[in-house]
Amino acid sequence: AAQNGHEAIVKLLLGTGKVNPDAKNKGGQTPLSRAAWDGYEAVVKLLLGTAKVDPDAKDEDGQTPLWWAAQNGHQAIVKLLLGT
Repeated sequence: AAQNGHEAIVKLLLGTGKVNPDAKNKGGQTPLSRAAWDGYEAVVKLLLGTAKVDPDAKDEDGQTPLWWAAQNGHQAIVKLLLGT
């Protein structure tokens, strides 16, 4: 849901308390990494504000959500992540 920008679904899933907001995919990326990579600012805000996520989680290549946001030119997300 996070990697596709589905804010309402992310909010619903987090509200259940039954999902791990830091779960990693096959590439070692967390929902925060995927949302930062694809530029979904609202999802990034939601994850940072309502979930216990590690904003510095590294994927298999050692990249963090901040790196992905910067690499893809998502300045607003870079600012959000630097504020954590």
